[in-house]
Amino acid sequence: MSSRSFKRVIVLVADGFGVGAAPDAHFYGDEGSNTLAHVAKSVGGLKLPQLEKLGIGHLGLFEGISSTQHPKAIVSRMAEKSKGKDTTTGHWELAGLVTEVPFQLFPNGFPADLLQDFIREAKIPGVLGNKAASGTQIIQELGEEHLKTGKVIVYTSGDSVFQVAAHEEVFGLSRLYQICEVARKLTIPYQIGRVIARPFVGASSSHFKRTEHRKDYSILPPKNCLDVLQENGIKVLSVGKIDDIFAHRAITAGNHTGNNQDSLKATLDFMQKNRGEKAFIFTNLVDFDQLYGHRRDPKGYAQSLSEMDTFLPNILQELTEDDCLILTADHGCDPTFKGSDHTREFVPLIAYSPRFEGQHLNDRSSFADVSASLLEAYQITHSKLPLEGHSFLCKPKR
Repeated sequence: MSSRSFKRVIVLVADGFGVGAAPDAHFYGDEGSNTLAHVAKSVGGLKLPQLEKLGIGHLGLFEGISSTQHPKAIVSRMAEKSKGKDTTTGHWELAGLVTEVPFQLFPNGFPADLLQDFIREAKIPGVLGNKAASGTQIIQELGEEHLKTGKVIVYTSGDSVFQVAAHEEVFGLSRLYQICEVARKLTIPYQIGRVIARPFVGASSSHFKRTEHRKDYSILPPKNCLDVLQENGIKVLSVGKIDDIFAHRAITAGNHTGNNQDSLKATLDFMQKNRGEKAFIFTNLVDFDQLYGHRRDPKGYAQSLSEMDTFLPNILQELTEDDCLILTADHGCDPTFKGSDHTREFVPLIAYSPRFEGQHLNDRSSFADVSASLLEAYQITHSKLPLEGHSFLCKPKR
């Protein structure tokens, strides 16, 4: 087997795990952002021994993390080429798609015509909110009125998202999903990237809490690396919200987990059940972004990083010489930065296999280098799809 050929590749997307402001961060108002560095500083230093051994210390100055002389992994930083800094564009670019025209944002709320159509087609008494807001704050603000009136809470953020919050028990989870399917159809002409169902529970504003039954309804992506892998006999196994992000297309099987620990366990489970087989495991670790980045909680973010680092040996021990593990991200979400939105940052590229000699590569110009590397790993000709990106498994030319 070629040194660049693998039977299995596992990609862990640590959602919102940035490692320094991207070259174009000033266009997004994100100059000075650095998720990992600022989290480390906020807690007086991080202890991430597994990531340190792999070589994450080569990607910047992070308090408590050393730059080991001989990294075990191929390490680099990747800049996003797509226009935008949301979950959809980030994951799509990892799969080889560069989004030239950004999804539409609605910082001042959605158009009245769209909301009227939504109320009529979804057969609901009305909507509350219709503004950019923090998800936890808006359910505290409007949750009780929602319970009294039956009107659902509609809000957005710095991403291209149409979010619908409703009480999981009183309004009903299945009904929430149904009206989000209605919203997905209605929002396609408005070029909104995702509709997100945001269920919550609790009897009053002081007790409202979002549940893990969130569901994303993504716009259908163009043909991408996942399609090509599946067409070439590679199982595509998704963990977390990957299936939603790719509109459930080109997914052989999935485990729609709702938190990091369950997602890491599901990844390991897929690895154990598919030993020796050709498979691609694509995992999203949502907690960094959803629970700690957007909520501006660097302490919680640091704890979550530590928990991932503690679990990593279970995955590393399962790797054979026919396997490659890639840890990366889809955007930054600096919990110390202004506002509560994603940050335009470099993301880490940490690629490990027992066959690799570790090395620190120059910064990469696109997340799509991951998709190009996947095609290289599975020995699929690049002409199968005109994807962006350059394989980092090849000898670097830059």
